[in-house]
Amino acid sequence: MPNILVVDDKDSMRNMLTETLHEEGYRVDSASNGKKAIDLVNNKSYDLVLTDLKMPDISGLDVLSKVKDQDDETAVILMTAFGTIEDAVSAMKLGAYDFITKPFDTEHLCVLVNRALENRRLVAENSLLRQELFGNSHLGQIVGKNEKMLEVGTLIQKVASSDASVLLQGESGTGKELFARAIHSLSFRKDKPYIAINCAAIPGELLENELFGSEKGAFTGAHARKMGKFEIAHSGTIFLDEIGDMDISLQAKLLRVLQQKNFERLGGTKTVDVDVRVIAATNMDLNDLIQAKKFREDLYYRLSVFPVVIPPLRDRIDDVDELSNFFIERYCKEMKKPVKSLTREASALLEKYHWPGNVRELENTIERAIILAEGKKITPDHLAVRLRRDDEVKLREGAGLKEIGAHAQMRAEKATIIRVLKEVRNNKRKASKILKIDYTTLFDKIKKYEIDQAL
Repeated sequence: MPNILVVDDKDSMRNMLTETLHEEGYRVDSASNGKKAIDLVNNKSYDLVLTDLKMPDISGLDVLSKVKDQDDETAVILMTAFGTIEDAVSAMKLGAYDFITKPFDTEHLCVLVNRALENRRLVAENSLLRQELFGNSHLGQIVGKNEKMLEVGTLIQKVASSDASVLLQGESGTGKELFARAIHSLSFRKDKPYIAINCAAIPGELLENELFGSEKGAFTGAHARKMGKFEIAHSGTIFLDEIGDMDISLQAKLLRVLQQKNFERLGGTKTVDVDVRVIAATNMDLNDLIQAKKFREDLYYRLSVFPVVIPPLRDRIDDVDELSNFFIERYCKEMKKPVKSLTREASALLEKYHWPGNVRELENTIERAIILAEGKKITPDHLAVRLRRDDEVKLREGAGLKEIGAHAQMRAEKATIIRVLKEVRNNKRKASKILKIDYTTLFDKIKKYEIDQAL
């Protein structure tokens, strides 16, 4: 049985409302002013609060604010006299469910109360459903409380329920496929196929065959009809990783699938109809590829109906500790070892490192540390990261060309910015003009490289 709180400074109105709602079968408490109402809300959970807007001590808006602070899902209906409609509308923007103008018919009030309570029930059910889906989806594996990552998680949940194409953008190792799987498992296609293919891992001449299949005799060695990934993914989701590496001649065929929902196999003339949701991912700047005539602009707009940018790990350093503990627990369990923990020095080292390989590199670092650590503690000696004395990141052993290039660029940028700032006596606006970058960009780089400390 729902709990309702009635708040009104007029005894006759408060008593009438309490009696009416009692007769409707609700449990009803009442308060003669805003202060008493807030005291009740602080000590008891209510499904609905019915409050007058204008009261002598604490207004209905203040009551609304306190109620929402306690439980955002509690429905609030405001009662207002003629002439205060604008206030009521403002209150609705602050989270009120609705308002009713005095004098009103009690039957109308009861209808409004029933609607508010039904809406609260549906909101609660949807919240439970989202939690269930969240727990069963790959979002449950996305660790971190960083604000940027929470925003990404919210976007993923919103777009999952639609059928829009999604373009995931982010550096290598940020977890783009994890997000793609989460979108699929949160969508109405979750019980249908999920097919992932890395466009960079398959030579261009073979990728078309992988995606769209081929007829018997289409080329040397084609002894039978082959189904492509799009056919296999029918009614489900296909994830095209590293879409920026797709040959431009093949992009036209992909565009046709997105526009017309059909294609032809290699060597075939029959049109194959498919219903597939496309999620693409890239670590490249597709706009640069468009300018270089290596990526079709019309395909870009088809793919990026809903773009999502996944931040690199260096922009969410506050998640490193939680991610590290997540991977420690996972690999200790896999290797059947007692759970270990990071020493304070090891934790500090991980938070100072710039993680060019992002979450994937952190995961590999922790896995290696679990193998090396004999005792219960993981020390800096077990970690494959090292910092220079000047706090710049030293490249780990086995670094790839991309990592080496990024490190060299960082050092060159820092040295150049320091030189120019010294030339202009630390006048940052002059420096930004000489360096041909925005003032805000220069400020961000000064902060990133801790240049003020070096001047």
